[in-house]
Amino acid sequence: MRTKSVGKKKINVITLGCSKNVYDSEVLMGQLKANGKEVVHEQSGDIVVINTCGFIDNAKEESVDTILDYVQRKEDGLVEKVFVTGCLSERYKPDLIEQIPNVDQYFGTRELPLLLKALGADYKHELVGERLTTTPRHYAYLKIAEGCDRPCSFCAIPLMRGGNISRPIEDLVKEATNLAKNGTKELILIAQDLTYYGLDLYKKRELASLLKELVKIEGIQWIRLHYAFPSGFPEDVLDVIREEPKVCNYIDIPLQHISTKLLKSMRRGTTHEKTDALLAQFREKVPDMAIRTTLICGYPGETEEDFQEMKAWVQEQKFDRLGCFTYSHEENTHAYNLEDDVPEEVKQKRVEEIMEIQSQISYDLNQEKIGKQYRVMIDRKDGDNFVGRTEYDSPDVDNEVLISAIDTYLPIGDFVNVEITEAYEFDLIAKVID
Repeated sequence: MRTKSVGKKKINVITLGCSKNVYDSEVLMGQLKANGKEVVHEQSGDIVVINTCGFIDNAKEESVDTILDYVQRKEDGLVEKVFVTGCLSERYKPDLIEQIPNVDQYFGTRELPLLLKALGADYKHELVGERLTTTPRHYAYLKIAEGCDRPCSFCAIPLMRGGNISRPIEDLVKEATNLAKNGTKELILIAQDLTYYGLDLYKKRELASLLKELVKIEGIQWIRLHYAFPSGFPEDVLDVIREEPKVCNYIDIPLQHISTKLLKSMRRGTTHEKTDALLAQFREKVPDMAIRTTLICGYPGETEEDFQEMKAWVQEQKFDRLGCFTYSHEENTHAYNLEDDVPEEVKQKRVEEIMEIQSQISYDLNQEKIGKQYRVMIDRKDGDNFVGRTEYDSPDVDNEVLISAIDTYLPIGDFVNVEITEAYEFDLIAKVID
């Protein structure tokens, strides 16, 4: 059964995975709109483009399930065509073509012009810096580089995204300026590795220089750093965070583990001692900084002793924000040659133990905020509350500030000053102050 469509076909873009994929979908949608196409994000359409994730098993499973769902809708005549792009398609294209042949076409992560052509559109070079944002208007992701040159043993990103390619500072400033003109107040800088930014283009790390240009843009009030690699972190960035009010006192720096033995096997280029020294430097240079990190439990060879070392370290460091994941044994990575010797139930139990410790840390840190005043950006209204964030919190992953909407109206995207009245593990309750 086939659909009979009359007039203009609507293209529905579906995004799975991380913020880098969100950004890629927004660029695709901007190109389609400039070509006169009708395009929506995760609504309904005649043609579906699925931007997939292939990072770990759970993400791959979600991507495959979504593809199968839309292939079935195509068979049922509910959609006309299904295209697949993104990381899963880049990494497993031959297997996908064989196993799910009813997809009209598969594209890799760097085949945007070919995807556009299949959708009846041309790639427009003059659209650098223009896209259709899918986030709330007041904040947007700014991808400053693509790919990664790091040799981490467990990570498949270089297989899917290729080597690091930094974007020129002038292109990023142009894009950020366009975003600001459209109402964006917060830029969230993303890349596979912010730390590496500029080495390929300028022969030196230039993240600090980029930040100094972005803070000049009128309308931008917050700039947030996500996904910085610990090894080779440029110290001058800390100076900019401390000195520039627009750069949030916040950093996301995935550390993955603390056992020197495992860090060596992971090919992270650091040790327990070096990691502690880096964190001490962060806190010395920017005492008010919120540090977010992620950890892996169950990496090959992780003993109970290694895990206890990580537990003690988490308790000692008291990270403001922390996420924890079970190790995923990814084919074609360096670690795939190792035996995946930690049972799945042990991996999961270790994750739960780390997150239980972190919940208590988060609760204790939040209790200290009661009675203190903060500047908060309002993200949305949810039931009887407006929901906002401090500069120490990134959207979707960190703490939220709840303000009663029963007798207060707060415009979405505005900043307000509040006083914290109650605190829980991951939520703060606040009242507006003049």
